[in-house]
Amino acid sequence: MAVLLCSRSESAQEWAKAFAALNAFELRVWPNAGDLSEIDYAIAAHPEEGVLAQCSNLKAIHSLWAGIEHLTNDPSLPKNVPIIRMIDPGLTQGMVEYVFGHVMRYHLLTHIFQAGQARHDWAPMDPPLAQERTIGMLGLGVLGGTIAGKLSDFGFNMLGWSRSPKEIKGVDCLHGENGLIELLSRSSILINLLPNTPATTKLLNAENLAQLPTGACIVNAGRGQLIDDDALLAALDTGQIGGASLDVFWEEPLPKDHPYWSHDKVLVTPHIASVTRISTGAATVVKNLRHLMAGGAIDVIDGVMDPGAGY
Repeated sequence: MAVLLCSRSESAQEWAKAFAALNAFELRVWPNAGDLSEIDYAIAAHPEEGVLAQCSNLKAIHSLWAGIEHLTNDPSLPKNVPIIRMIDPGLTQGMVEYVFGHVMRYHLLTHIFQAGQARHDWAPMDPPLAQERTIGMLGLGVLGGTIAGKLSDFGFNMLGWSRSPKEIKGVDCLHGENGLIELLSRSSILINLLPNTPATTKLLNAENLAQLPTGACIVNAGRGQLIDDDALLAALDTGQIGGASLDVFWEEPLPKDHPYWSHDKVLVTPHIASVTRISTGAATVVKNLRHLMAGGAIDVIDGVMDPGAGY
């Protein structure tokens, strides 16, 4: 069975070397891939539009990223071919570490002390203990659920919200509109790991930001489209929101004249919260594709896209 590696945004040659080292499968690297009708599976990261549509016998597409917009934004993408999002140990651990680091920044009031330092202001405050802090997680997929569980294990009071009911040990799982309002009203730190869908675009608008406790802080490592930028900037200016760590944006790279760059309550990171590492990602792709090649069911693989949900 032939596998196509098609990437404009990742080092295709480095990935090809990793797959070869694993004695994985017959790999063809775009654009020197021969007859595309011979391709059974594709591994992709921001492929050229129309390429995957030429693979007339394609059985599945494996994304090299956790997000899949780089695939679904192609209008010619075959609608009946399943897509597998990248979920691997390195990507998950990277997201855990990013979120933990920024949660602790706000939990320990570091953002307040940094602002005081800029004013030469010695103003002692006692940070709460973990068990005195409630944190809300928007999105309880593999990444969100894992991080929520670990924050709960650390001692935080954890709330989680998803579009459908979930059960995670140590996490008060909520869903639906009423569940969202409850989570927002109780969360002094809000983490967003939701994907970008029509239902989540500008979910954090002025009305919902106002539901958070005064001075609440936000960590957004999901998608930039979840936040209404004008509403967040206004909430930061009034003090309704005390700080925001933002890793994802409506436009990337973030334009040099964007107000986030100079806002004293915003920390900008350049979409590095969790990247796919070849060292762990290659083994994940090989395991998943070998499973399918052996006749295994696709629905037992983590990260298979739900067409109804759009992710």
